[in-house]
Amino acid sequence: MHQSTGKKNRIIIYLLFLFMLSTTNAKLINDQNTLSSSISKINITGLSERKNLEILNNLNKFLYKSIFVINKDELRKILEKHTIIQEFSIKKIYPSTLNIEIKPTQFIARVSNNGKYLVGANGKLIEDKNSNELIPYIFGEFNTQDFLSFKQNIEKSIFSFLNLKTLYFFPSGRWDILTDNDILIKLPQNNISDSLNLAYKVINSKNMKNINLIDLRINNYLIIK
Repeated sequence: MHQSTGKKNRIIIYLLFLFMLSTTNAKLINDQNTLSSSISKINITGLSERKNLEILNNLNKFLYKSIFVINKDELRKILEKHTIIQEFSIKKIYPSTLNIEIKPTQFIARVSNNGKYLVGANGKLIEDKNSNELIPYIFGEFNTQDFLSFKQNIEKSIFSFLNLKTLYFFPSGRWDILTDNDILIKLPQNNISDSLNLAYKVINSKNMKNINLIDLRINNYLIIK
């Protein structure tokens, strides 16, 4: 009787030992899988070495987090704070690497009242004290989205935005432009593309010489000086 009871106890202890061992092994395997899928490297390409490093420092919080549960929206919010970025792509390279490819925005104008700020094609103001690009200056308190809309109207016309030297924005929402051959064009608030096409024809007319001003502000009137 005592031998039977002792044998049962040994079996129970043996089963408990096997259970504890299997649980420990399962935990070790789980920990190893978690460790192997943790992000150990973030690669950023597309910008200057200094800017890539700056963005990498902003993303250090994602290191050693599981690549399977990384929050791309959170990544996106951090990247979108950098005004130099036009587009980006995020790729997970399993088991433990993030590749982020960045396309920088194009500079299209310079803010005249503060030369260190440029306007990007992404509609954002970008601080850049070292840029020497030959791009138009903008005078006036303007909204970048309104400026991009105005630029689209220019691109729909015969004029090229690259042929402009200066843009003037007025509180009424109207624009004047100065061409690279120093002709000032005063534009109406509406029908921008049509007005620019008319101005282009006047400038390139053989009968028009030494023009320095074209005023198109009044509907159906053309004033030339």
